[in-house]
Amino acid sequence: MSIRLTVAQALVRFLAAQYTERDGERQRLVAATWGIFGHGNVAGIGQALVESPALMPFHQGRNEQAMVHAAVGYARQSNRLSAHAVTTSIGPGATNLVTGAALATVNHLPVLLLPGDTFAGRPADPVLQQLEVPYAGDVSVNDCLRPVSRYFDRVGRPEALVPAALAAMRVLTDPVETGAVTLALPQDVQAEAYDWPEEFFAERVWRVRRPRPDAAELDAAVRAVGAAERPLIVAGGGVRHSRAEDALRTLAERTGIPVATTQAGKGVLPYDHPCETGGIGHTGSSTANSLARTSDLILGVGTRYTDFTTASGTLFPAGVRFVNLNIASFDAHKLAALPLVADAREGLTALTDALAGRAPAPDRWRTAKSDWQERVDAAYAVPDEDARPTQAQVLGVLDTLVDDTDILINAAGSLPGDLHKLWRTRSTDQYHVEYGYSCMGYEIPAALGVLLAAPHRPVWALVGDGTYLMNPTEIVTAVQERLPLRLIVLQNHGYASIGGLSEAVGAERHGTDYRHRDADGGFTGPPLPVDLGANAASLGMRVLRPRTVRDLREALADARRATVPTCVYVETETADTVSGPPPADAWWDVPVAETSTRPSAVKAREEYDRHVTARRRHL
Repeated sequence: MSIRLTVAQALVRFLAAQYTERDGERQRLVAATWGIFGHGNVAGIGQALVESPALMPFHQGRNEQAMVHAAVGYARQSNRLSAHAVTTSIGPGATNLVTGAALATVNHLPVLLLPGDTFAGRPADPVLQQLEVPYAGDVSVNDCLRPVSRYFDRVGRPEALVPAALAAMRVLTDPVETGAVTLALPQDVQAEAYDWPEEFFAERVWRVRRPRPDAAELDAAVRAVGAAERPLIVAGGGVRHSRAEDALRTLAERTGIPVATTQAGKGVLPYDHPCETGGIGHTGSSTANSLARTSDLILGVGTRYTDFTTASGTLFPAGVRFVNLNIASFDAHKLAALPLVADAREGLTALTDALAGRAPAPDRWRTAKSDWQERVDAAYAVPDEDARPTQAQVLGVLDTLVDDTDILINAAGSLPGDLHKLWRTRSTDQYHVEYGYSCMGYEIPAALGVLLAAPHRPVWALVGDGTYLMNPTEIVTAVQERLPLRLIVLQNHGYASIGGLSEAVGAERHGTDYRHRDADGGFTGPPLPVDLGANAASLGMRVLRPRTVRDLREALADARRATVPTCVYVETETADTVSGPPPADAWWDVPVAETSTRPSAVKAREEYDRHVTARRRHL
């Protein structure tokens, strides 16, 4: 039996029949499609979606990059077991996907990209928005998505959709390979009819595997951990993706091994758990970093060991041993580690069972953790309720209002560092900071994706003014779909994070403030008269404007109760007169000019040379 449909109609029907299953839990693999229509998809995918609305829910986006961010937010909140598709027109609509695709792939989060493509049949050559490459007639702008996709195919004939679609689903559901998956769809092919085999549309369940550790690798890991006197667990995002939080808690409690967390792993243990020691690395706590500097073994669980985690190779001592539990062999072998290639939950359970006779590690961090919490209290403290709040005080006030149902979303600027150091996580999925790609403009659309995955929970998008200016467009989508986005905009009139880095490396904050340009090319005078609150209101949000800390408490409480998209617009104060977040006590490598005529750069280079000598290759 066959069914005659267009390629686009067949793709929509196929996607509606795909499911994932893990631990007996089954759900739609592609739960909805985001789209912005133009030539290249309006007569193909667009027509298919309007013809079968019951098969595929649709969300209207305003920016192609933002649609991918929304899909990524949904996938992360869904523990990578459910994803969204994103359809675009050809040309700039397609190329606008690249940043979002890179973010998804870097973070191993599934999203299906369906960009329109130029005519496969070439009835006219060139057509509008066609990239002409003299040496290759089969190249289009969509080829720029190849390096940022985990799978890429161009469906040049109707029958080619069958193997391409199946391969796409395989990659989306593979816990090692998942990321952005791209099926480029020429606009003429989308509209072509074909007699499809009926079994192509049968329900198909993709089981997400949990591989168990190899016996020899497990034995080696157990012997190494068992012999360690000062072990430390570094927990990354893989713990969350595996839903291995309970297994990690059990291992830590039975062995007494302290746990430090990366940005992606923060929250896998609640902040007040006795074994939780805070964030690690350049944006981490002094508690976790001091443990890292004195440990003789690091048990990495689901971490990629980015430069922020390792302080650019300066954090862990010479001679330390690594055991890496990771579902990806590539990550398990990093830092010359003993690899334990397995699902995080299965690996942690096996380790716990095998280490049953190990004496608990001595508690060598309780005092340091208590001291760190006092520093957090100092950063949150409010000497004057009628003063304008600092950024840390905004976090402190929010901390008093939330419970374990709230979700915080952030990605870029100075907030990721402040949150990693200061935020007191109450649930395993409360802390949603995208720091693999650290993409400005991620927060607002990602919050929409999270709201779609967790519709009854308070979701907060925290952004600075720089990030807001990058990508506020999906506010309109939140208003259109009545999603109660809670947006906190922190206005400090410039790029605060990169401004501080600029000063540290001798670039003297050039081009990081929002001020008028003077005759010498510098930036002087008062901040520009920019009102982002008015902008948010013009896009349909309800806007609250607290002036003082006292006002802020009322505004945030009001926003938390809100049932419509609500923005809290806060002009923040610098931390010159009150305690701000503790400074970084771990290095991050940003090369400084080796020669310069400016004293600030010369001094910065001297400081750089001092730090770089501490870098170690763990072999």
